[in-house]
Amino acid sequence: MKKFVNDPKSFVPEMLEGIALANPGTLRYVPAYNLIMRADAPSADKVSIVQGSGSGHEPAHVMAVGRGMLDAACPGDVFAAPPMDYVYETAKLLSSPQGVLLLVNNYTGDRMAFDMGREMAEADGVRCEILTINDDVAVQDSLYTVGRRGVAGNFFVIKTVGAASEQGAGMDELLRIGRHVNDVTRTMGVALTACTPPAKGSPLFELGAEEMEFGVGIHGEPGRERRPLASADAIVDDLLDAIVPDLPYRSGDRVALMINGLGGTPVSELYLLYRQAHRRLADRGITIGRSYVNEYCTSLDMAGASITLVRLDDEIETLLAAPAEAAIRVF
Repeated sequence: MKKFVNDPKSFVPEMLEGIALANPGTLRYVPAYNLIMRADAPSADKVSIVQGSGSGHEPAHVMAVGRGMLDAACPGDVFAAPPMDYVYETAKLLSSPQGVLLLVNNYTGDRMAFDMGREMAEADGVRCEILTINDDVAVQDSLYTVGRRGVAGNFFVIKTVGAASEQGAGMDELLRIGRHVNDVTRTMGVALTACTPPAKGSPLFELGAEEMEFGVGIHGEPGRERRPLASADAIVDDLLDAIVPDLPYRSGDRVALMINGLGGTPVSELYLLYRQAHRRLADRGITIGRSYVNEYCTSLDMAGASITLVRLDDEIETLLAAPAEAAIRVF
């Protein structure tokens, strides 16, 4: 394994410390709870938006903290849910008269940690609500979930709910918006290589030189099937054939299209995938209103990509276009 690592046990806290040092005055790092939070949070005038889940998916979620996005993120170790006491302490630190909204990707460990953390915080008088995200169409159940997994589509929930919270929306309105965005969002991914967690030091699974995992999860969970490697255009066609009928997206729809890298794929290849996705959606009569090509929810250094579609309406498109600040910047 060749990685920039000092001690695998300190990989996550050292990353979090670096994020805070790179954003002085805007972000605050609380080492006791792996917590990255806005320096000006909580605000008495807004609902605090929090997400957690394991590390290894950066920029989700710790690099999505900022004005118009998350108010805080409390990750666990690489690919591990945060301890429930981290969620509990985070909810208390972010407590606002308007409440705390916890955005949870649908994995068994995350749901347990956030459910228990919420119950403990509510016992202390903190109003907490949970919104579960489950945009992955690859499998109905995985090794880690009951129901569909939450993957790259979570960024659209973060962005819309974060924008609405910044504009003063109350808890009930944020829950409505977040559930609506989740309902019209679908994602599926493919892996060309496995990833290597620092603490393990070797690839998480074996994949032959001429094989790909079709429908892979962001922790390397198996997808629909292992297939022979195909051309980029054929891979995009097959991903869209799985995603489009699932909602379904229909001719005349206007969508946001995200091509998300899984950590080990050059952006040039992501744009090559975008080209074919744009063409195929146009063939179906689907218009692309907003485009996202980059890394949003990765799987460490996995070579691969996912495609996400969001059916747009005026409300979603306005919230996606609202100003936002985050630790990871695009100049």
